[in-house]
Amino acid sequence: MNIGVLTSGGDSSGMNAAIRAITRTALHYGFDVFGIKQGYNGLLNDTIIELNRGSVANIIQRGGTILGTARSDEFETEQGMAQAKKTIDKHNINAVIVIGGDGTMRGAKIFSEKFKVKMIGLPGTIDNDLYGTDYTIGFDTAINSALDAVDRIRDTAASLERLFFIEVMGRYAGFIALAVGLAGGAEEVLIPETPTNIDALANKINDNIRKGKKSNIIIVSEGDEAGNAFAIAEKIKKCINEPYRVAVLGYIQRGGAPTANDRILASKLGFATVEALMQNIHNCMVGEINKKIVFTPFEETYTKKKNIDSDIYKIIKILSE
Repeated sequence: MNIGVLTSGGDSSGMNAAIRAITRTALHYGFDVFGIKQGYNGLLNDTIIELNRGSVANIIQRGGTILGTARSDEFETEQGMAQAKKTIDKHNINAVIVIGGDGTMRGAKIFSEKFKVKMIGLPGTIDNDLYGTDYTIGFDTAINSALDAVDRIRDTAASLERLFFIEVMGRYAGFIALAVGLAGGAEEVLIPETPTNIDALANKINDNIRKGKKSNIIIVSEGDEAGNAFAIAEKIKKCINEPYRVAVLGYIQRGGAPTANDRILASKLGFATVEALMQNIHNCMVGEINKKIVFTPFEETYTKKKNIDSDIYKIIKILSE
């Protein structure tokens, strides 16, 4: 069996660990492995390289992806997919492993059905919003990177007795914000899944100041329905008479050496993916739920809603009083 592997969409720390696990597991069983560069674009442009043990040496600790990644509008077209199929046939690739988020899984589903290609996915996104796994590869690293920044900002906030709005990634999901908010001792967390009441938030901040709190940290998910951190801060400014600062953490949440948790998850899922293909399991995403490997049909990964843990939201509310 010849196996192709690609990383698509936004990068996430742990992708390299997954590539390493896939490659070495496949080689162990006597398969050939081909790296497809720059996501689905690699299938369109025939940028295919053969991977061996040396190719994936000393990458488990590296962030990003050695294969590169991209989003491909052309791949979504009938013509683009037809070209991708020609590339797969040219290299005699029997199955393609894709590592990425919801867009990656959506592309894999359509391509596999239209052109009868065996596809199987790994959840690689910092947002942790894919249905079919407790955690996605890169999520743990992202929240630890964000948490480090929040801790540093807290020092300044306390020294200056200042209100800070800190924006984290999460356009459609608040998993990063919730985790960082709980671990960072935030006074409030604003996420897309729950409505934001500006008046109530302003009252809480004023109450905290009256109680003698020397700093107030508000974590804002970038996709909150009330706006981004700057927009929300401006709305709050009209309700309270306190100076504030805004910090947007941005892409620092994506990079950096993966945490132990992300390396372990990526290694387990990469190994499980090759073994699944050996059992003729495909056209699904491999995830981990309650420490067990599970297989979720591609379509369910992005059409079914992965709910936030409402208990965490409640805990943050109580602990910030």
